[in-house]
Amino acid sequence: MPLKNRLKECRASKGYNQQELASLVGVSRQTISSIERGDYHPSVFLALKICALFDKQVEDVFYLEEEYENK
Repeated sequence: MPLKNRLKECRASKGYNQQELASLVGVSRQTISSIERGDYHPSVFLALKICALFDKQVEDVFYLEEEYENK
């Protein structure tokens, strides 16, 4: 079950580019890009930091592909 995310949509809704988001959560732009592509899965700490920035629950941003398809 691949881990999927809605990070790009969340970022766009706030008007952040990848570099701005990266700076706000303390990682590189490449890390944000890798997360959005699904090439990198963030640590729990980073996922929580990202979700807090968007005022979202972790499940609203990160989800297992199978879970989403069954809803």
